[in-house]
Amino acid sequence: MKKSLIIVESPAKAKTINKYLGKEYEVHASVGHIKNLPKSSIGVDFEDGYRPTFYTIEGKEEIVGKLQALASKTDKVFVATDPDREGEAIAADIAEEIEGNNSNIYRVLFHEITERGVNEAMKDPKKINGDLVASQRARRVMDRIVGYMISPFVWKTLYYGLSAGRVQSVALRLICEREEQITNFVPTEYWSVIAEFTTSKNETFFAKLFKIDNRELIVPSKETLEEIHHKGTSDKYYFIPSEEEAKKYIAEVLNQSFKIASILKRDTKRNPPPPFITSTLQQEASRKLRLSASRTMKLAQKLYEGIEIGSEGLVGLITYMRTDSTRLSEDSVADVREFIYNNYGKEYLPKQPNVYKKKKTSQDAHEAIRPTSIKYSPNAIKKYLDKDLFRLYELIWNRFIACQMESAVMETTTVTLAGGKFIFKATSSYYKFRGFLQLYDDSANGDGETVEEEDSEVKDESLPAGLQEGQSTGLNSVVPHRHETSPPPRYTESSLVKMLEALGIGRPSTYAMIVGTIIDRKYVEQSDRKLYALSLGMEVNKLLTTYFPHIFNVRFTAKMEEELDTIASGKYSYKKVMDDFYIPFHESLEKVSKKASAIKKSLQTETDEKCELCGKPMLIKWGRNGKFMACSGYPSCKNTKPLPEDQEKVQHLAGIKCDLCGGEMLVRSSKFGTFLGCSNYPKCSNTKPISMGIKCPKCKTGDVIERKTKRKRTFYGCSNYPDCDFASWDKPFDQPCDTCGSSYVVQKYSEKRGEYLKCPACKAEIKKNDNAVAAS
Repeated sequence: MKKSLIIVESPAKAKTINKYLGKEYEVHASVGHIKNLPKSSIGVDFEDGYRPTFYTIEGKEEIVGKLQALASKTDKVFVATDPDREGEAIAADIAEEIEGNNSNIYRVLFHEITERGVNEAMKDPKKINGDLVASQRARRVMDRIVGYMISPFVWKTLYYGLSAGRVQSVALRLICEREEQITNFVPTEYWSVIAEFTTSKNETFFAKLFKIDNRELIVPSKETLEEIHHKGTSDKYYFIPSEEEAKKYIAEVLNQSFKIASILKRDTKRNPPPPFITSTLQQEASRKLRLSASRTMKLAQKLYEGIEIGSEGLVGLITYMRTDSTRLSEDSVADVREFIYNNYGKEYLPKQPNVYKKKKTSQDAHEAIRPTSIKYSPNAIKKYLDKDLFRLYELIWNRFIACQMESAVMETTTVTLAGGKFIFKATSSYYKFRGFLQLYDDSANGDGETVEEEDSEVKDESLPAGLQEGQSTGLNSVVPHRHETSPPPRYTESSLVKMLEALGIGRPSTYAMIVGTIIDRKYVEQSDRKLYALSLGMEVNKLLTTYFPHIFNVRFTAKMEEELDTIASGKYSYKKVMDDFYIPFHESLEKVSKKASAIKKSLQTETDEKCELCGKPMLIKWGRNGKFMACSGYPSCKNTKPLPEDQEKVQHLAGIKCDLCGGEMLVRSSKFGTFLGCSNYPKCSNTKPISMGIKCPKCKTGDVIERKTKRKRTFYGCSNYPDCDFASWDKPFDQPCDTCGSSYVVQKYSEKRGEYLKCPACKAEIKKNDNAVAAS
């Protein structure tokens, strides 16, 4: 009897599946894609309905030949590539290559690589879904058209080697627009007033000034003021704009007698978060574990395909990790409910399973991301996982268990105190029942701290017992506090993915690539987890949004994502969706291409400086290493020099001599950052790191320098490495901690609070000293 052939994408997945199937099956891997569009041409026939031409990837000929030979010797072929559009397209490519050897080809979908998951899939073989394949092909062709047609325009106007992408350029636009908002932000000063009150039992508590003449005090952010203006409710709100006015009100407050006007107690429920989908997994892994989206997906792929678990061999630990659905199977819900009852008690188990609404754009093709079996608790298998695999698996496990637990219940007490035209407010909150928070706190950041939003009242852990309405209180002190409104926070990889998802841009399979691509292109820099638009990125974004405003905008990109979904559902054809994209795109490109030379000239700025060689004006141009000055007499005069501001940046490094040959050390750059290199290179290859002006807090002799990991993540280390192993992900400040005496503090960041300083030893928050030196 002939065997049947199962083809998967990865060798690891093949080994895990092989364990669950009998001797009548052979499992082999295609090792990812076997075909791609050509490298040297666009590979799309516009005259034949945008038909793409795919070629076997160089180096994959041997694998294809092996699969063809195996197919010719087997009874049936089951293509079990990943259960998504990308996997469907790979399945179609494989089928096209082997159908001449064996036409008995079926498609199977492994949503989880467990014995049950594999056996269920094998009982329900399907045909390859042409609509899903067409949807993926359309995405691939759209991306190829933008890349091949827009990138040359960017080369002609800036310099060769730059790129544009259909989705990446919209993500870049969001980051650049946020950068402009931050640059142009003008802070508004406002003041709060905090008073200390005393009860008849000499118990003290603090409250914040809440209303003056029945007008509620607010934080005067631009959005809040615009909303008040729009609603015409300016008579109901107010903010204290100056210290002078704050002191005036304080003087009036001190002359008032205060009584407790109201005491309100209420219970609020905090519901557990839904199980993970791809985007929320990436967001939480970034926030809690500091993992990049691409790293998260690589780790999740390993957990899905199988991990060696002692005598059990390879075990798939999670369900498929590219999904936009929060749906859970009935079996998994029954198992987790039993686990909660046995391990936490019946009070932690809701009467009915928690069911989460799906988004309108959800394809709902797969379950949520969850553990494949309750028996594989994180601690039970910890010894089989490396550090990052364990952390990610534990995050997925905890989120899954928590999503089926009872809600937390918080009791909040709000006290208002009235005196004349002034009302103060204080609140006290505590959890009466922690519910799912026993296991998973989704408000905590990666340092285990809970990040709270700024509120309009003082929050105290506890207010004095026995407070009663009408009770008189003493007034101990009244203190003004100065504040400024903050600019919108810079995107992190986590918040950018969240925004792209909310706008309907990209899909689970694409999020991980977006940030990596724009960082690799040097359009954006990631530092302390925040994304900074670099000058090159700002210039490329300005170019694209000025001359292709209808293509690189959020609405058009989101509309194209929706239309790609309509191909997958069979509603619209590949040709119609491609027409909707290509016709307006081509019209825009034709108009702009005619102006390329004029646009390039418009991007060059003439300076007042004359060329010291020929006397012609110097121009500011773009090159591979950024902006520079070049003679307008090019090509007859090839004089170039750095911009004045760039010369100033490295002025303090002038005069440093090479330790080996005595040559001058120059500032150079590589993919790992800037460094000092000998001017006599290649005869002398001596290099030195650039000091950041802070002595190493560990060895006291080395300097703190900025370094980058292989994944281009910035960290700070000692110049004496490997003799000294000091390293910090956070930027050090040369400022001692007043609490514990640590010789330095670090700069931290959260989306809600912005930047602040913290002691790495005792975790105390530190007020920034104006004389403090940062590693920058």
